[in-house]
Amino acid sequence: MSAQEMSFWDHLEELRWMLFRIIIALVVFAIGAFTIMPWFFDNVIMAPAKSDFFLYHTLCTLSHKFSFLPDFCDDHFHVDMVNFELTAPFLRHLSTSGWVALVLICPYILFEVWRFISPALYENEKKNVRWVFLLGSVMFFIGCFFSYMLIFPMTLRFLYTYTLSEIIHNQVSLDSYLDIFLTLILIMGFVFEMPLIAWLLSQIGILKRSFFRKFRRHAIVILVIVAAVITPTGDPFTLSLVFFPLYGLYELSVLFVKEDSKKSDDEEVSLDRI
Repeated sequence: MSAQEMSFWDHLEELRWMLFRIIIALVVFAIGAFTIMPWFFDNVIMAPAKSDFFLYHTLCTLSHKFSFLPDFCDDHFHVDMVNFELTAPFLRHLSTSGWVALVLICPYILFEVWRFISPALYENEKKNVRWVFLLGSVMFFIGCFFSYMLIFPMTLRFLYTYTLSEIIHNQVSLDSYLDIFLTLILIMGFVFEMPLIAWLLSQIGILKRSFFRKFRRHAIVILVIVAAVITPTGDPFTLSLVFFPLYGLYELSVLFVKEDSKKSDDEEVSLDRI
């Protein structure tokens, strides 16, 4: 049965089975993540809380060569983790397994969405959409990796070493650490979906390339503010490490947006003259 011949209830049935398959995949991956969570927690999630993390070693080496870089050669850096709730370790074991599974099956979720909407598309549209969804999956994982390797460690190190008073000794609760970890990972994963979102908005006629050209300077200011919020360390080096990838996403999004029609360009020029 083609998309044109399917009734509303047929579409609803397809949507129900799509959600069912996604839930089954989520449960299977969550079970797998649950079995390896003790190893994953020690070697991946808690790795930025130790002084031997890869990023700290790299920045320490670079700081010896470039004097303007902040010093990351503190071998005594270590986050003291505490737990206040008796049930928290077990509940966090369950919830973190679910979040890890959700991140891992994101490409499959996009595939299911693609399979649901593809019958309503023409052949040329299917070809374009297929590559866009593939790029969306890749960009999501790049965003998660970027956050894990840079955003979260820099934020963690700044907040943990920030001192309001000498008599205050910082300790981090299990819930606080995991909340910040998962939030930053997922936020950056979705931020890196900017080209996909721009393409979708372009397809429904909301975005045109002239929008990016007209508001480029405004976007730079906004992205600088976003980078400053994400990395509250205050030094220009860290700010640049976050800003330039975000600005690169902005420029990449331009390539996925439709060109303005000749008529709309002429109208825009006339309005500017007025």
